[in-house]
Amino acid sequence: MKILDWYILKRYLGTFFMLLLLFIPIGITVNLAEKIDKIFKNEVPFIEVVYYYIDFTIYFANLLFPLFLFLSVIWFTSKLANNTEVIAFLSSGVSFYRFLRPYLIGATLVCIGALVLGMYLAPKASAGFNDFKYKYLKNSSDVQETKDVYRQINDNEFIYATNFQPKKLSARNFTLEHFEGNELKFKIKADRLEFNKDSAYYTLTRYEKRTVGKTNDILESGNKLDTILPFEIDALTPVSYIAETLNYQELNKFIEQEKRRGSGNINIYQVVAYKRWSIPVSAYILTIIAVSVSAMKRRGGMGVNLAVGIAIAFTYVFMDKVFGTIAEKSTFSPIIAVWFPNIVFGILAFFLLRKAKR
Repeated sequence: MKILDWYILKRYLGTFFMLLLLFIPIGITVNLAEKIDKIFKNEVPFIEVVYYYIDFTIYFANLLFPLFLFLSVIWFTSKLANNTEVIAFLSSGVSFYRFLRPYLIGATLVCIGALVLGMYLAPKASAGFNDFKYKYLKNSSDVQETKDVYRQINDNEFIYATNFQPKKLSARNFTLEHFEGNELKFKIKADRLEFNKDSAYYTLTRYEKRTVGKTNDILESGNKLDTILPFEIDALTPVSYIAETLNYQELNKFIEQEKRRGSGNINIYQVVAYKRWSIPVSAYILTIIAVSVSAMKRRGGMGVNLAVGIAIAFTYVFMDKVFGTIAEKSTFSPIIAVWFPNIVFGILAFFLLRKAKR
């Protein structure tokens, strides 16, 4: 690479990481100020607080890196433009596309880092971040029960419950049905189901089991029964953040498993899976937009470029959140919802690049 490439690439990566290092302590300070009373009230061990904020840093760096990247590129490119360095580069015979090359090299490095972060490191951080939050920072009233759960747990068995309380690991009006082909072989009903973590047994209260025979059914009933059932208690309703805690391979297997179970949360999990790819790709699109917007020396100086950049960045974040929520709450295609902001801003990047080139 030539001097121009190294000059721009060092500033591209340096400004990006500097912006991250500046905002991370601010984010930790704001979060700590908000949570400090609950941390003291629950007597959280200091080492767990340290691990929580390590996970917090990784979790939010992965979540907000497109915004930081976009603002950092606008910042240092605007400085180059204000110092007439961009004009010097282009007047020396360097084309605008050649000027853009080190930016794309930097975007590639950031994209690779974001892929590794999003596929493997961020899921572990998300697990630690959410586990700490639900263990120490959530009140019992915050954990709501799930109503009318119906799921297929394997090829032959279905479960149903009118209410499931994750905090108590219990369900009301529980039913398990076992089929072989299209024929029902047996059915278990109970007024209440409870899971015992220590013994890994389920306790059925006021239960009834009906085994279907060719001529007569066999009926068993009782007040209480400790037994083993062919599913994990989380199968009644996985925690809402489960998809965020799985690496890419685990997430794909989980989605296939949830499809077989007939889960109603498939769109939520698919949105998470598709974002593992769309967010790193956004590094290229936002880099091109940032360079195109800030490479020109404006009368208002760097402030105008930053104002335009912030408006574009928050429009991107807004579209990403809105379409993601639409896909999660409706039958709208998750892959279209996740990639639509990148497509729209990719088209915007194309037109801004043509304008900047002139």
